[in-house]
Amino acid sequence: MIHFTSDLSTINDTTIVLRLVMSVILGGIIGFERGRAGRPAGLRTHILVCMGSTLAIMTNQYVFEKYNVSDPTRIAAQVVSGIGFLGAGTIIVTGRHQVKGLTTAAGLWATACMGLAIGIGFYKAAIVSCLLIAFATIVLHRFDNMMLSKSKMLDVYIEIKKTTPMNKVLDQIKMNEISIDSLEMVRASYDTNAFAVIMTLRLKHQRIRLDTIASICAIEGVEFAEEI
Repeated sequence: MIHFTSDLSTINDTTIVLRLVMSVILGGIIGFERGRAGRPAGLRTHILVCMGSTLAIMTNQYVFEKYNVSDPTRIAAQVVSGIGFLGAGTIIVTGRHQVKGLTTAAGLWATACMGLAIGIGFYKAAIVSCLLIAFATIVLHRFDNMMLSKSKMLDVYIEIKKTTPMNKVLDQIKMNEISIDSLEMVRASYDTNAFAVIMTLRLKHQRIRLDTIASICAIEGVEFAEEI
């Protein structure tokens, strides 16, 4: 039989239900945005991470209160370090040296910490952190894109025919009022008759980045180019 009480700081029927429900709601808020963005760790993953970390710290608190034989922060420390393995699984380095999934991995880690706050009864911090995590992943994502569109720095992956002299391509790029800050030779993703380079370009004038990529693709001998 479940008996609800008004004491929200100890482990009782009220706090068990409240904390687990909070973990589902707050974890779901973060996961919904990630799922809508098409990320592999979406709604269900974030809910399970948040609820699991909540349950872990609640179990630790229960053992401490009932038997007085446990460190109430011990499981929390394991959750914080252990969630790194799950987060690392969402980070992907593509064949074109693009790194994807960093925001999702950081979001999972932050969601786990939020779950710990819920599980120990730190409700205000959990609610505020949920709002701030959502702000970082939704609002700041748009701000990031806006700042990126105005940046004069551009990292580009380019595949070039093996029969095309590298200097010819570089000269053509520089003719478009673009300076080359760095250049790294890499293996081409698919085409065995081409070699690939990753360049950091500095645009002398602010321009639409797609136009810059299009001008590079138009260079004779360039098979493929994209921003990374």
